Amino acid sequence: MQQWELLGWAETPDGTELTLEKGGSEYIICADGLNLMSSDMHGSEEALSTFGCVRARHREAPVALVGGLGLGFTLRAALDTMPPDATVVVAELLEAVIEWNRGPLGHLAGHPLDDPRTVVAQGDIGELLARSPGRFDAILLDVDNGPVAFTQDRNAGLYGDEGLAMARAALRPGGTLAVWSAWDDRKFEHRMKHAGFLVDTRLVRAKLEKGGPNHTIFLGFLDDGTGTIPEQVRRPGEGQEGRGHHAAGPGKFLSSARRQGRK
Repeated sequence: MQQWELLGWAETPDGTELTLEKGGSEYIICADGLNLMSSDMHGSEEALSTFGCVRARHREAPVALVGGLGLGFTLRAALDTMPPDATVVVAELLEAVIEWNRGPLGHLAGHPLDDPRTVVAQGDIGELLARSPGRFDAILLDVDNGPVAFTQDRNAGLYGDEGLAMARAALRPGGTLAVWSAWDDRKFEHRMKHAGFLVDTRLVRAKLEKGGPNHTIFLGFLDDGTGTIPEQVRRPGEGQEGRGHHAAGPGKFLSSARRQGRK
């Protein structure tokens, strides 16, 4: 039986207990005892950055926002995707998670916080979006478990009409909003379309070509004058299962939550 070592503990503003644990070579972050994320499964987080930065990477001095530091894999993939003159802002609510990434978690994703292109913004990502009109070329949301909030009720606001409007306003013309989710959610997809995005979704395996459960990447593109989504997104890479559809229409919001983690 796997023995787990407690490496860290933190409490969110709404009282959720987060723990950092290590078993063998695997690191996990749990929320109230439920597995929220694992170092053994991070392929879909990498896909979030790869798809989400497909336009931004070709711009001059692009700026990307990673919402949620987690185990550092989304940030690492964004840094690997973006050019040398890029800036990647990572917004993380909890100081403890930042310190975990500077300490015991740092080696997992190659110490992304040490990259000179990284800017750490500790605090609420919603507040950051509200004060950042037209700042970002790409916004990568890996907060909670996606549109159905898992660790904090306040996170649900990011995925409602007001949150999507804030994200849209924080993007530069032709910018991209990418959202990681543990589950598919057609109602959220339609909500993004209603907010004015050209929308595509990708089903990706947690371990990419190595398998694992399916996770969903929601991609919202502001029209760059072509009226289409990027070709690189419409043709997903090897090991990634995808379905592409993009149209405009009204949306509704998923109301039921499944309280389980990413594993």
